[in-house]
Amino acid sequence: MSAVIAQVIGDIALVIVVSALLGAAARRCGQPTVVGQILTGVILGPSLLGRLPGHLTSKLFSHQVLPYLTVLSQIAVVVFMFAIGYEIEFGAIRGHSRAVPLVAASSLVTPMGLGMACVLLFRPDFAAVGEVHQSRSFILFMGVVCSITALPVLAAIVRERDLAGTRAGVMATAAAAVMDVLAWLVLAAAVIGVGHSRRFPWLVTVLLIGCFTAFMLLVVPWVLSWWAGRSGSVLSNPVPIALALAMGSAWVTASLGLQPVFGGFLAGMAMRAGSRQPDAEVLRSMERAGNLLLPLFFIVTGLSLDVGAVRGDAFVLLALILAIAIVGKLGPAYGVSRACGLPPRESATIAALVNTRGLTELIALNVGLTDGIINQRLFTVLVLMALITTFMTGPLLRVIQPPRAPRPAVAATSVAPGA
Repeated sequence: MSAVIAQVIGDIALVIVVSALLGAAARRCGQPTVVGQILTGVILGPSLLGRLPGHLTSKLFSHQVLPYLTVLSQIAVVVFMFAIGYEIEFGAIRGHSRAVPLVAASSLVTPMGLGMACVLLFRPDFAAVGEVHQSRSFILFMGVVCSITALPVLAAIVRERDLAGTRAGVMATAAAAVMDVLAWLVLAAAVIGVGHSRRFPWLVTVLLIGCFTAFMLLVVPWVLSWWAGRSGSVLSNPVPIALALAMGSAWVTASLGLQPVFGGFLAGMAMRAGSRQPDAEVLRSMERAGNLLLPLFFIVTGLSLDVGAVRGDAFVLLALILAIAIVGKLGPAYGVSRACGLPPRESATIAALVNTRGLTELIALNVGLTDGIINQRLFTVLVLMALITTFMTGPLLRVIQPPRAPRPAVAATSVAPGA
């Protein structure tokens, strides 16, 4: 047992170091940190390191240590999803009450509809990668993965590109928040009653999840507000409350047949509903805790990837899904923004931002793989789609908004005393 513990600790150190180095390299190349972190899983997994002599991947990440890394990665994702739910700011919609809902609806419904339609229209292409049985869950899932937007990555890009506070930045962030909530609802509907989630009858599961969601969004915010208003509360620090709420909610959703990530997201929304503004200490602590362990999620994801196995028909399917995901996002977001009176450059900026997928897409893909909705070959294709659509955001923004030329320095002039 001590040997397994030692290997787990060593693996964690290795993954954190490689992830930090690749994340820093990605930032130097003008890409989000998450691109480098995703590549960590690809490099250390069977796609690259596993192809070298000596079977290094299987030796570093043996079957004995994988369960421990998986548990830690799931905890990281639950905390991360809590931060997403807690950070969602629906108040930004008020200043753009017409444009934001329209951009969000068009940028979600269009690629979602195209994603579901492509399953029905291109059955042979999906069959070529082993997806022969196309169930209701599979069709809904493909709609979600083609339409999801990564709110955290989008927010990071907005800050890095000095778009925070601009109309395009605010609208894109608000629209992504709306799309995130709706996409996770559809994903929850897709995974109910499939794979490992088949614990209760379908109708019983829906009823229990509905009751729990109502309890979290209606009762929990009231209890939290009441507790915070008490003078001299025994547990006055909100951070342990946030962590306990996230873990408890994740345990309930997992017990009801949904993945723990849904519970984390729901807990974040519930805690935010009890306050007008997010508590900076809670948000900072949860983000730091999540980011510290998230590299483990990327390595667990990377161990399910084999990019070298993507050949022939899989590349055709990748091109098809890429076209649907990109055109389905860029076209509606740009067109609706222009119809709402925004100038071309701002409309193009919004469209490029909402096309970002990143980590949120990877979490959704892992849900589908774990619950048996998709197989590993399609999983690899969809991860490549997430990487490409995230990678292209930076170059697109550089074309849309080229860097401003620095202002010329003003020479200092001396002023005589008494002048």
